[in-house]
Amino acid sequence: MTYLDSLAALIRSCLPLDAEPPKDSAALFRMYAVLLKAKGEQVTDEDVHDAWSAWMQDVDSTHEALIPFDELDPETRAFDAPYAEAIRAAARQKNPNSHL
Repeated sequence: MTYLDSLAALIRSCLPLDAEPPKDSAALFRMYAVLLKAKGEQVTDEDVHDAWSAWMQDVDSTHEALIPFDELDPETRAFDAPYAEAIRAAARQKNPNSHL
């Protein structure tokens, strides 16, 4: 287990209980861990979508949501929000005084 895996596990633990991460998504959560390190609490839903898109290209390159975030319908955009919030929550846990 690497430092990115530890951060990925932290992000997973910050997801709401009703979130349903994709199967076999360890690589996706490592990308989310990179977002945590690079952007912390400043991560956006669009950042999450871009990371998901990079991951999804290897999983299903024909997925209908493999388009820029601003071209997604609001319902599809909403799928990224819990992951962005989980990354922000993980950032707050890593740096509890960062939001003060």
